[in-house]
Amino acid sequence: MNGQNRSDIKIGIDVGIVKKENQASEIITEGTVQNILTKSPFHPHGIKVRLTSGEIGRVKIVKG
Repeated sequence: MNGQNRSDIKIGIDVGIVKKENQASEIITEGTVQNILTKSPFHPHGIKVRLTSGEIGRVKIVKG
């Protein structure tokens, strides 16, 4: 799962995100989903989420 479908993302799962400031370098930040911020069912760059650490970014890796 690559994080583009909102149905694949659930609160409490572990994911890898790319924060806005890391988009060029594609640095992955790992954490647990606290909130799902994207309302649409699909986003080509990944669903935007807030991690429990407070960091916000687009999901690139869904760990489950």
